[in-house]
Amino acid sequence: MELEILYHDKFIIAINKPNGLAVHRSSYIGNTADVFALQELRNQIGQRVYPCHRLDRKTSGVLLFALDSESNKNLHAQFINNGIVKKYLAIVRGHTEEDGTIDYPLKNEKGVQQEAVTYYTTLNKTELDIPFGRFNTSRYSILEVKPQTGRIHQIRKHLAHINHPIIGDRPHGCNKQNKLFKDKFSMTTMMLHAKELTFTHPTEGNQITLQAPVYPEFSRMIETLKL
Repeated sequence: MELEILYHDKFIIAINKPNGLAVHRSSYIGNTADVFALQELRNQIGQRVYPCHRLDRKTSGVLLFALDSESNKNLHAQFINNGIVKKYLAIVRGHTEEDGTIDYPLKNEKGVQQEAVTYYTTLNKTELDIPFGRFNTSRYSILEVKPQTGRIHQIRKHLAHINHPIIGDRPHGCNKQNKLFKDKFSMTTMMLHAKELTFTHPTEGNQITLQAPVYPEFSRMIETLKL
């Protein structure tokens, strides 16, 4: 597997992680994968890499790695202290408000509730002549989403909480919508993409913004849904 490299210098490297590729081994994915971004990137560039953050296996987009332990510590601190700006694209069920803030605590893997805040802006809305349930049409929105905190599955859980689940999300999404997309559009991937990451370079101190183009299936859904 040849990973798309978005940025590379002596201290950091970033890739456009494909949908379906896990970052590294973890208890969340169990034994369902034998290929990981960490190992693939290490083999591709021939040196050790340190993952600075995580993306869900089903989420594509900007994934940042450090190339030495000091850079890794610096970037981890930026993530922990909310010093990094993350922007995502999400296609969701229904018509969302123009702008919104989701302030809803989430439980971590130990069952402890943690503060979680997500901001979103609606980029476009669509209504298709596709009957769904008791409705004669189907409505969808595409959002730019900015998580203020970094909880596990935060964006997925927060959008489901306001009844605008991400298309293709399992288990937090709408199973009936997911089946509709599978049957009508042959689409089974999750419509969540980490499009942009802004951070301070760990050694040079300048601000860097990295952007990742959406993958073909995401583009196909934008065109198909007329978003």
